[in-house]
Amino acid sequence: MARQNFSRKNDEAARAAVAMIIEREISDPRIFMTTVTGVEVSPDKSVARIYVSNDPERYDQMLAGLESAKGRIRSLLGKAVGWRSTPELQFFVDEALDEGQRIADILATADSRREQFAAEEASDGA
Repeated sequence: MARQNFSRKNDEAARAAVAMIIEREISDPRIFMTTVTGVEVSPDKSVARIYVSNDPERYDQMLAGLESAKGRIRSLLGKAVGWRSTPELQFFVDEALDEGQRIADILATADSRREQFAAEEASDGA
């Protein structure tokens, strides 16, 4: 089922607020350079699924830092969005960026091999 317009607005408001909170209010080095890629707030605003990304080698540290700061993030989120109740926060690694980079690397390798093959064919035919 497609997200309703008000749901998308809630998702975006929460995403912007959480991103700002993580960037400006939380000083834990484990979450340095964390990017909030998306938020899905449940229709009753009881749960917010927060998708984050960082260097793949730092995923475990990042999630530990976010779990440690969850209470502060939730408190600041409640103040930022002004909803009647503040959702419980659940953090998830968004590996879509990693998958996109992996595909780009594969395509770049294929292009270089194709160019190498074409150059070998040209030199063999000369």
